[in-house]
Amino acid sequence: MARIEGQILIGRPAEEVFDFVADSRNEPSFNPAMTGVELLTPLPIGLGTQFRARMGRAGTQMLVELTEFDRPHRLGSRTTSSMMHTSGALTFAAAGGDGTVMSWDWQVRPKGWMRMLGPLFGPLGGRMERRIWTSLKRYLENTAARPASRPAP
Repeated sequence: MARIEGQILIGRPAEEVFDFVADSRNEPSFNPAMTGVELLTPLPIGLGTQFRARMGRAGTQMLVELTEFDRPHRLGSRTTSSMMHTSGALTFAAAGGDGTVMSWDWQVRPKGWMRMLGPLFGPLGGRMERRIWTSLKRYLENTAARPASRPAP
């Protein structure tokens, strides 16, 4: 199992960052590896909400479930696919006026052939996470981005 953690400062209010990230249907707008996301449970988005996501050219499917929902402070999730099982949380802390420090802490358990990556999995996964969240930062700071739907309070 690999642990992947980090943080990034995003120049938007915590509520806005939380709401945007909580709705996984927004992820293809900032993560080029994510080719599509479908909401599987009824609105509003909250604890227990599930999404089906597709990654890469092969369209590898992942099931994402929100396991913690403390708006706008903490968003926990569990993601399963044929390649790995990931669980953990994002935390959101107000920083300097309208800024947010978003932190991630994931436990990743590779499956099948992915287990062969062994000790490389943590550093590679860490770089991938940093790229994804840096792209989110650019997207939110440079657009009038709004969530597809607002989660329940």
